[in-house]
Amino acid sequence: MKCGYIMFLSESQTFSIAINTKQHSLTLYKNGVLYKTYPVAVGKASTPTPIGTFRIKNKAINPGGPFGSRWLGITAPGGSYGIHGTNNPSSIGNNRSNGCIRMHNQDVIELSNLVTVGTIVKII
Repeated sequence: MKCGYIMFLSESQTFSIAINTKQHSLTLYKNGVLYKTYPVAVGKASTPTPIGTFRIKNKAINPGGPFGSRWLGITAPGGSYGIHGTNNPSSIGNNRSNGCIRMHNQDVIELSNLVTVGTIVKII
């Protein structure tokens, strides 16, 4: 963080996330109003992204490996799923992951700075 730059989030700001696996998009809502949409990659046919309503359960900065610059773990059962960056940006817009939601690193950094543990994530 640069000196003198502080971002405050008001208690009244509530974010939620909707992921459309067919459109390869992640939409961020602020207080129920569309805030921003990002392109994503989702699970391939053999390892699909889980469908349902979940919550962000943990966050990590620079998790290592193929997970890019951020990790946002979600409460989906049956595995360790999350929203994360990628070391393979050409996969964005495709069905290429093992079930996770991949984002461009700059996008997942922005998202991670806005949402908190407990944020609702709806995947359709």
